[in-house]
Amino acid sequence: MPSSCKEIRAALAQCLQESECVMVHRNSAADCLRPPLSDELPTKCQQLKKGFGDCRRGMLDMRKRFRGNQPATFSQIQATESSGDGYQLYAGKSAFAGGRHETDGNEKAPKDWREVENEKYRKEQAAAAAAAAASDKTTKS
Repeated sequence: MPSSCKEIRAALAQCLQESECVMVHRNSAADCLRPPLSDELPTKCQQLKKGFGDCRRGMLDMRKRFRGNQPATFSQIQATESSGDGYQLYAGKSAFAGGRHETDGNEKAPKDWREVENEKYRKEQAAAAAAAAASDKTTKS
């Protein structure tokens, strides 16, 4: 198997070996991946199974033939899990990680462009008035 899916395959195998399906019920890992038992797997194993399937599918995807298959590696999944950004993939990266800034609904709304222009105009007018007042002072003296 090409090296692009080895890491996520190993993580899936490890997750299956530690799952209740294999440890307690003594089913084989292959049986645990098939439908009635696959629904009872932990969420992490189900996510790894989906990621592994997407990785395998990506090896045949002709749209990725130039850049190569870029699967979600297990280390990326663990990083998003520990940071709390969630595990939703978009182009092999977490869809919500690494955004511009946090959006919790309490951030300050940006000023309207008209307000910004008005402030600049007022500052220019104040500077011009101050310059005119200074020039009047010098001419009177």
